[in-house]
Amino acid sequence: MRKLVLSLLSMAVLALAGCGSSSSTAEGGAAGVGSAAAAASSVSGTISVRGAIQPSPNAQLTINLVDASAGQGGAAPLASKTVDGGVTFPYAFELNFKPADIKSADLYVVRAILTDGNRHYSMPMQAPVLTNGNANQTKIELQADPTPAEKDLAAFKSLVKQIGGMKVTSGTKLDADASRSWQVFRDNGQVKMIRELVDYGDKGFTSTDFAYNNGAPWVAEQKKKASQNAAPSQIERASWTQNGMLVLHEQQSGSDVGDLGSDAAATLLRQAKAIYNLAGGNKK
Repeated sequence: MRKLVLSLLSMAVLALAGCGSSSSTAEGGAAGVGSAAAAASSVSGTISVRGAIQPSPNAQLTINLVDASAGQGGAAPLASKTVDGGVTFPYAFELNFKPADIKSADLYVVRAILTDGNRHYSMPMQAPVLTNGNANQTKIELQADPTPAEKDLAAFKSLVKQIGGMKVTSGTKLDADASRSWQVFRDNGQVKMIRELVDYGDKGFTSTDFAYNNGAPWVAEQKKKASQNAAPSQIERASWTQNGMLVLHEQQSGSDVGDLGSDAAATLLRQAKAIYNLAGGNKK
């Protein structure tokens, strides 16, 4: 009986020892994970560009590791890398930083800035890393934003669809070498668009939509034809800022779209101002 009691006590001691050992191992494992996170000194990942509009070989890519917590908007990046041209996507990156700079309660994100001339690419979603349960690796997708010229053209096309509900006045004028007519579209007394038709006889025909913003030329789209009922042989488009800076400048022949020269754009601007005055757009 005494031997049996001793055996049971021995088993109980061993069982308790085993529990203590298991607990120590679990705590040690958790501590190891925590120290691994605390010891991270870099973030890495890949950056890709989705959609049909891909950057050219001249695009510039900047990658920043920043503290996105409230009040940290103006803080300098903890790590940064810039690649001037020659970026192949998907692009693999690594940013090194000082572990002591990381605050466990703050939010850290990787921000990719890609510019290609007038084209900018943005991140639809944030890429959080390091804290709040986030790893030190991430995948970033960029997408192309509309250029200022594309925004002007899209807004212009939207305006063209609206002119049917506007107040319309019209006029005509016979010049020595051309016959012209126009329609003025107003909304709340403001000239939004003037559509001008000019017949140059055997020298051709033009149909032009001039859009205005507070009385200043904004967008012009001119279709050049052999005659009034012929298909356009060429379409010229231009847009300007309120102070006259050229934004959109394109020329289309068939399905080919290229750059509209500065002289041709300046001619459209002069025509926009001339028809505005001729059609009485400057009168209240």
